[in-house]
Amino acid sequence: MPEEPEENIASGEAASTAAMFSTGEAETRAEAVVDELGERYWQKTYGGTDAFESLVRTILSQNTSDVASQPAHDALMERYGDGGSDDDHDLAAALADADQSTLSETIASAGLYNQKSAMIIGAAERICEAYGGADGFDAFVTEEPATAVREALLDIHGVGPKTADCVLLFAGGRDGVFPVDTHVHRIARRMGLAPPDADHEAVREQLEADIPGEKCGFGHTAMIQFGREYCSARKPACLDGPEACPLYDLCDRVGVDEVAESVVDPEAAAGD
Repeated sequence: MPEEPEENIASGEAASTAAMFSTGEAETRAEAVVDELGERYWQKTYGGTDAFESLVRTILSQNTSDVASQPAHDALMERYGDGGSDDDHDLAAALADADQSTLSETIASAGLYNQKSAMIIGAAERICEAYGGADGFDAFVTEEPATAVREALLDIHGVGPKTADCVLLFAGGRDGVFPVDTHVHRIARRMGLAPPDADHEAVREQLEADIPGEKCGFGHTAMIQFGREYCSARKPACLDGPEACPLYDLCDRVGVDEVAESVVDPEAAAGD
């Protein structure tokens, strides 16, 4: 079974633990898909990443790849982290006091660095004011009801549903949370697991309703990996024939014309 990529920016190094879940007869097709992905990739539980660092990681990952955002994270931690030498160091406090131009330069590899630096400083200020710093925020994320945490996260400027859900999953270790990025949004609609015109939030609600809570975490990360390897936006593996895609029999291929070898967004296909 392949190892989960180290460059999964949202989860960090200590966020996953190998686990085994029942893969008996699935109650929904979405669960069957996740079971197949778990057999192909990994079955894991998540949680334990520092909540504020997870928030920063996910902001850095917005609209860019892990390859670009990981160096930005590493540079940020080198400049503003404590390197493990000071137990009293507070990353949120350090970033709340950061000079924006310096932070922008530090995270330049992530792209949109002026916007992201403003978001990070604003989030740090908010977290210091509301929770007293990174430790208080971590306690809030891990101990309070998921709905309250999600609502509070979405109230922070620059934090959208995917970012909030990544914090809930990778820091909070919450079951039943299925973050939806561009890969998940595309694959769920292409496979027919969600309506072709569903937005990111509608896809999330559908997947969380159809997949057992304990399987949502690895379903998210494994589906992203499947999107990278097989179900890309422009040339999904099924264009090379049924045998090229391991999930062919579970997929409706909405927007994919195997004869013409063409691909459109599922919403566009449904409107034809």
